[in-house]
Amino acid sequence: MLWYFNARSPNKVKWSIIITLSHAYMLQFIQLLNQRYQSVLNQPGNESGKSDYQQRIDQLILTEAFLRKGQLDNALPKQPLQITVVGPTQAGKSSVVNVLLNSDVAGVSPLAGYTIHPQGFCLGINLDDCSGLQRYFGRFQQLQQAQMPRDRHDCYSLTETTLASALLPHCVLWDTPDFDSIDSAVYREGVIRTMALADIIILVVSKEKYADQSVWDMMAALEPLHQPTVICLNKLSEGSEALLIESLKEKWQLARKDNFPDVVSLYYQKQTGLPVWPVAQQGLLKRLATKVAAKNQVRYEQDLLQKHWQTWLEPVIAEHQALNAWQAWVDEAIKQALEHYQRDYLNHPRHYETFQRALAELLTLLEVPGLAGVLTGARKVLTWPVRKMFMLGRNRGPVADSSQEIILLNQIAEHLLIQLADKLLDKTEEGSQRLWWKEFGSLLRRQRPGILQDFSGAAKNYHLGFQQEVEKTAQRLYGKLQEQPLVLNSLRATRVTTDAAAIALTIHLGGIGVHDLIFAPAMLTITSLLAESAIGSYMHKIEHELKQQQLRTVKKVLFVDSICLKLLALPEQLSTQAHFNISPEQLQAVEHQLIEKRHGLRLL
Repeated sequence: MLWYFNARSPNKVKWSIIITLSHAYMLQFIQLLNQRYQSVLNQPGNESGKSDYQQRIDQLILTEAFLRKGQLDNALPKQPLQITVVGPTQAGKSSVVNVLLNSDVAGVSPLAGYTIHPQGFCLGINLDDCSGLQRYFGRFQQLQQAQMPRDRHDCYSLTETTLASALLPHCVLWDTPDFDSIDSAVYREGVIRTMALADIIILVVSKEKYADQSVWDMMAALEPLHQPTVICLNKLSEGSEALLIESLKEKWQLARKDNFPDVVSLYYQKQTGLPVWPVAQQGLLKRLATKVAAKNQVRYEQDLLQKHWQTWLEPVIAEHQALNAWQAWVDEAIKQALEHYQRDYLNHPRHYETFQRALAELLTLLEVPGLAGVLTGARKVLTWPVRKMFMLGRNRGPVADSSQEIILLNQIAEHLLIQLADKLLDKTEEGSQRLWWKEFGSLLRRQRPGILQDFSGAAKNYHLGFQQEVEKTAQRLYGKLQEQPLVLNSLRATRVTTDAAAIALTIHLGGIGVHDLIFAPAMLTITSLLAESAIGSYMHKIEHELKQQQLRTVKKVLFVDSICLKLLALPEQLSTQAHFNISPEQLQAVEHQLIEKRHGLRLL
């Protein structure tokens, strides 16, 4: 279903529904992509791309969280202001939180990695006003600050603080873990989610840590979120401020394209051991709060998605390219198989037996008055293979197995799978998708016996079922002969003698097979007389039509339905633990979310 929002429409309810649908649809895909990245990253043999994949996982977590922020703002427009304090290890983040809150609620320690959970402090706000945060944090559990476990990282706390602050507006102020220590990998998701929630970012850096690349990688990642930012330059010594701020500006301009933010210089007060917030900048955060607006959230979300979209999809597109190559190989193999079938059966002068079955059936229609009863028993012996084949469901195996056509079809199918397996083997030694090709080759080897067995059964069923077309061909020939009485009578007269010869041959050999029928005297005589008669051109015409019908049936029933569709469905059976397995259809559907129409956003 397509939904459209017209900016001139006064229907705010419809707008709310549309935005909710948009977020939900895109969120599902982002979560799926994140899960697949993490699964693939944890597989052995993917060491070379580990760093890139981890970076993309961080980006996906950030994007998912930012979309959740949009959901939260849309569902609860009067959400409290969210301010997040971030920074590298031992930059003094918790100390800055205590200064801003005029309290000591944030635990501090000289040890790195002391804070490992997001901790929110509600200033001038009740906890009831923050009820939407649990949905935002998803699987993260809200606990009291004193109950936060050291061995769990999927939780956060919210604490009311009653003291007044001259530096902050009413808000939730978040203290976060560092994002650059060795252990930060295990609690990094909480940091990212809390940063995406922020209406205002406070970056805390010290003179020892401000130049770390991890700081500026993180700030570059946050740029598409367009959050007003303040840099707190902490642990300053006298006389170093100007030089450090200039260096900070250079770092910012290398990482981002937006304007350099305000810098708050923090010097420690020896008596308290806390940094001192400059009097001249006491109103800074309150002024920034007035600039926060959620009206551009949808556009910012699209900016964030479009920034990373192609990078995220690189391995997905690579799998699609591999899938396209596989489909092309299967198509080419099917084409070659049909050419082989035409060359070695339909157009082969000795192997093609189907039209001869029609002529054999014609013999039973050329009844000679007065002699029919005498020859009935002998004709049953002569034409028993044909009649056996008409008895669908009884004694199918020996008849179908003895057919030259069935033998050839099974050989072609086996050759087709061997050819494809060889191509897969070659692909396992080249390109970035060699793990995909390797597992796919193993899958084909495991499935090959079953595919061949199913093909063989389908070939027998086709062979028996196609006898209806053989009967129709014989009836058409007989109908045409009835329009030519002279030819019909000549054939009937000839049949009396040829039947006698056939009876002798049958008795001598103890029975006659379908393939032998082609060279039996009766068949040779009937074929020659028909070819040289007035209906000779008609006979060639319906023989050609029978071959074309046979080719279409073999293509559809055997090579498309029985083998091609199974081969094309094999990639769906690849492990989602080791591969992305996101179909082109899934990708195409979600990419509609990124199409912005003139009068609004097009949604699925």
